[in-house]
Amino acid sequence: MKKIIGRIIIVIPALALQVVWFYLTLGLLNKATKGHLGEIINGIFTVLAVFFVTRLIARRDESSYKLLWVLVIVALPVLGAMLYFTLGNKTTGRALRRSLQKTASELKGLYNGEQLRNTENLDEIAKEDVRLSQTLSFITESTGFPLLKNDSSKYYPFGEDMFADMCEDLKTAESFIFIEYFIIQNGKFWGTITEILAERVKAGVDVRVMYDDLGSIATYSVKDISELSKQGIKCVPFNPFFLIKSQLNNRDHRKIMVIDGRVAYSGGVNLADEYINEKQMFGRWKDIGFRVTGKAVACYTYMFSEFWNAFAHDKISDEELKKVAALEIPPCWDNGYILPYYDSPMRDEHTSNILFTEVLSTAKDYVWFYTPYLMLGDALFDAFIRAARRGLDVRIIMPGIPDKKLVYRLSRSYYEDLLKAGVKIYEYTPGFVHAKAFVSDDKLAGIGTVNLDYRSLFLHFECSSVFYKADIVKELQTDYLNTLEECRERSLEDINRKLVHKLIDNFLRVLAPLL
Repeated sequence: MKKIIGRIIIVIPALALQVVWFYLTLGLLNKATKGHLGEIINGIFTVLAVFFVTRLIARRDESSYKLLWVLVIVALPVLGAMLYFTLGNKTTGRALRRSLQKTASELKGLYNGEQLRNTENLDEIAKEDVRLSQTLSFITESTGFPLLKNDSSKYYPFGEDMFADMCEDLKTAESFIFIEYFIIQNGKFWGTITEILAERVKAGVDVRVMYDDLGSIATYSVKDISELSKQGIKCVPFNPFFLIKSQLNNRDHRKIMVIDGRVAYSGGVNLADEYINEKQMFGRWKDIGFRVTGKAVACYTYMFSEFWNAFAHDKISDEELKKVAALEIPPCWDNGYILPYYDSPMRDEHTSNILFTEVLSTAKDYVWFYTPYLMLGDALFDAFIRAARRGLDVRIIMPGIPDKKLVYRLSRSYYEDLLKAGVKIYEYTPGFVHAKAFVSDDKLAGIGTVNLDYRSLFLHFECSSVFYKADIVKELQTDYLNTLEECRERSLEDINRKLVHKLIDNFLRVLAPLL
């Protein structure tokens, strides 16, 4: 609480000055217009409200998001227009967009147009499944990351399993360690890793750490950065929370660890003790992750470098990335394909939302999801319903014990329509599910940081890897079936809601893009 209050105290003086300036300006303008200022302002904002509503309707965006802002603007023309202009209009995050675009243009040593135009792997998949090849081609074109032959990939059904391997790999680092997480919190997990990082720095390893400033607002601070700096560990926050601004919503929800450009870790696990069940707040914490080697590691190296260079003074050079790209990596044995990518709210295409919709639309036997939250946009919601109605085995595993009760209630408000369509919903009785993944038809899987909620699908920066015909697909499938044994299946009979509860849920559904 001290850290949160301290951060708020930093913001208050700036806001107070803005308020004082606003009222002084209004007073002067009111005298100049002989008391008609209120009518003038109201007229201006009414015109702006109409402009914003028509622009919203014409925009290519998620309909539930547009509906929310239309309601706000229609109900409160002046205040609504101001809120939309400062918070709802995605183009107001252009400072962050420009910064990331600048670093992306500077880091050209990893992937170039020729590599992305190489469609050999896509052509191989097209021989078996043209439709899937088209979907993967879309991801490549929209994100700039190539489809690669998969080398070794290891699946972790719990965070504590991954923690052990992380520590062993970190101890072997010789060149660099890049770490980027939404949440970092002092405890056994982060303390153990920090000790290893400090030792590697003494051995000449370049160690860089990035965390999301708002995601870690209650768990990590400038004081902690100072402590890392004393040990030679470089650390910066992503999108620092100093002023109220539109890009405040655009958080770095990614989880990335790269060691020497040869090993990468990702998944849903943050660097805090509940993720390895060292601390239990909501029963047993069920989270998953993976470890990859081979050419795919370079993708995660680039993801980190692009974001690091947007906020740090000590940049990662293009020459350093060229060395990563030129690493001698033994030829991959036949372990399928991998397509690592990251989602960005700065793009017009919402990659994971489209991917999930495509998978639900084209799967032949089944699609099974892990997610901690369930707040679907209209297109993806309809895709779930259509898939189940055409006979596809669609399943969702949700938490049995919630971490956020309001969000949990909102997630459950989607149950009725999904169950009526034939979607099977399960809740993990031992505790909280934080895993984010899907597996389909014994051959396709996606594992990463993307929740089935509005923030992950449309507002946050996320990262994932799509696997095709890789060993990890079977490992995820096996874990899913094992987890089902510890779940209870929900039915229409046990979710009967009273009329007042339905009205509350309907209201919450309108607010879903903000939760």
